[in-house]
Amino acid sequence: MNEVQGPTPAGTSRPYRNLAEALRAQRIPEENHAFIAQIVDAVGISSFIDRGRYIEAIRRGPGAALHIGRTYTNGFTEDEIVVVGSAAQRLQPSEGRPPYFYVMHPSEFVQAAPAKPKRTTTPRTSAPAAPKAPKVTPKEERDYGVCDVCFMVKTPSGGCGCD
Repeated sequence: MNEVQGPTPAGTSRPYRNLAEALRAQRIPEENHAFIAQIVDAVGISSFIDRGRYIEAIRRGPGAALHIGRTYTNGFTEDEIVVVGSAAQRLQPSEGRPPYFYVMHPSEFVQAAPAKPKRTTTPRTSAPAAPKAPKVTPKEERDYGVCDVCFMVKTPSGGCGCD
């Protein structure tokens, strides 16, 4: 969880009007919007600021600001309990922002789409396939000699055109 701290790369920060605008601007996957909204409502956020790679969510009360990235939300204390729906979320220690903790967004737990199943069809009722002809390989050229009378190349049996 290494995240860049501070303002945007251009050195500017701009506030967002609301969470929906911030999530769209940061291109956070749609399936995470409800999850993040529940966290924001539970914590109590007063404003959202663009910080380039993440959204900084300023708390109304005491506590560190949350950093909302594409795959995580960071800025929780060790004793905070993050409940979304009816499930308590597992907090993991932050590498880039100690002593805070982060929670992964649900889109990170979605498994890759399963491989498409083979198309099931009825068996074919056509005639059975004809046996394949053996593969022809080039034969080694042999010299059977030349006829002394007609000067034609002899056949493998030793004959020629003048016999």
